[in-house]
Amino acid sequence: MVALFVDEQHLGRRLDAVVSDVASISRSQAGLRIEAGDVLLNGSLPPKGGVLLRSGDHVEVTVPPPPPSEAAPEDLPLTVVYEDDHLIVINKAADMVVHPSAGHESGTLVNALVHRYGVLAPDLGTEDGRPRPGIVHRLDLGTSGLLVVARTEAARDSLSAALAEHSVRRRYLAVVHGLSLPDSGMWLTMHDRHAKDRRRYTSKTTTGRTAVTHFEVLRRARALSLIACRLETGRTHQIRVHCSEHHAPIVGDELYGGTTRPVPGPEAALVKPLTRQALHAFELEFTHPATGELMRFVGAPPPDFTTLIARAFGVSDAVVELRSDTTAGIAE
Repeated sequence: MVALFVDEQHLGRRLDAVVSDVASISRSQAGLRIEAGDVLLNGSLPPKGGVLLRSGDHVEVTVPPPPPSEAAPEDLPLTVVYEDDHLIVINKAADMVVHPSAGHESGTLVNALVHRYGVLAPDLGTEDGRPRPGIVHRLDLGTSGLLVVARTEAARDSLSAALAEHSVRRRYLAVVHGLSLPDSGMWLTMHDRHAKDRRRYTSKTTTGRTAVTHFEVLRRARALSLIACRLETGRTHQIRVHCSEHHAPIVGDELYGGTTRPVPGPEAALVKPLTRQALHAFELEFTHPATGELMRFVGAPPPDFTTLIARAFGVSDAVVELRSDTTAGIAE
């Protein structure tokens, strides 16, 4: 642990800049340490890395040991939808983290991929130095569904560019609270980390980056709605934030209010068994980086999600029904 009392050298400087100096880490790594709770300011967690230091402030920094430079191979179950020499499409389980991170050093999708495929696309590196070879986009812990992994550097660069240009089509299913959403629409907001709870993000901000989600209501029940969302941008927790802050939190989403809102009537018993947010990435479409072919995949939801929508909305065959419902596409 590194500790210091603020003097004239640090007076008026940002906390993350001072942490970067005293702990000999980058500014971005200092920000991650602050968000992870490894930095105390006068004995308490600071509200944000940009707080300016005052005379007499006391800063304590706990620097964890460096993470391994390579992900260890682990024999974990994977649902592979498609694979070739350039890329892999996975239908990720809800309880699997995509890549190693603080608190999840093993048991991740990357660990499973390294075991099964060996070499993946070279790692571009993460802010905290943990490995994520092949990963070009991710899904939250608790969110199931489709994602594409690059096996070559060329595929990684092509897919990353396509994501940045919004030409990768990603559709999600979500079960949300309430019946207040219109039949379809678009949410266009700013998106940034929440000022008071650093685990969360918010659209109620004038800072950050633009977030765009297109949505369509597929089914309505007594107190729940089944919606399809298409991401135009891919910000962290984007769909979860947009649903929550438009008064329709995703069922089972503890972080964004999906577990505190009561469900009236018989549907209460249907949502009770769900132990994660009812969010599934069911459709993925992109141009193959090597062949130029348009690739489209539909991934079946896992049993917990399928059971919920079958009982709440009378959808007997989720994939068939959803293909039919989304043939015309979600509002552009």
